[in-house]
Amino acid sequence: MPLARRTFLAAAASLSVHASDWIPLFDGQSLEGWKIAPIPGHGGVSVKDGAIHLGSGSMTGIACTREFPRLDYEIRYEAARLEGNDFFAAIVFPIDKTHCCWVHGGWDGMTVGLSNLDGYDASENETSTARDFARGRWYSFHLAVSASRLHGSIDNATVLELDTRGRTLDLRLDDTDLCAPLGFASYRTLGAIRKIEYRRVSV
Repeated sequence: MPLARRTFLAAAASLSVHASDWIPLFDGQSLEGWKIAPIPGHGGVSVKDGAIHLGSGSMTGIACTREFPRLDYEIRYEAARLEGNDFFAAIVFPIDKTHCCWVHGGWDGMTVGLSNLDGYDASENETSTARDFARGRWYSFHLAVSASRLHGSIDNATVLELDTRGRTLDLRLDDTDLCAPLGFASYRTLGAIRKIEYRRVSV
């Protein structure tokens, strides 16, 4: 295994060793602690069967109204695409003084990656991967954010490893900024998110 990868995995593992307890961000019953993002043409947002449902508008999103760290944290959640063929639970997240978006199932319905990295969206940059998301199936997502690293996994399999030093992370000009500083969005797709929780980590 290359030294750089071993170093990255060791750093990622250390995040969990020095972590606080998980803090829930969704009570499973209401939108307390969240607001509907004011995106033009958005679909409905509701809580059903223990999950937040993002309706299939042009884009539909929610934003967290609680205080949330900008660095040195992990967040995990479960999400499902219930209808449609585009991204169903893209997460908008803070990283230091900016924000970025980790897309799940965008563009062709399979693209996973960051938007944007060095000015390129998730379909164009090095974080882009393809994954088939079965309709109606729940997937577990995990994202760890520090000053120099991003680490993401789906169903405990690593799909994102990025040394962010010297890189430019930001959001596309597509209304995802209305979900900042922390939020979720779907695009012309009915998505559902549940079991959202985070914890602080010390690096």
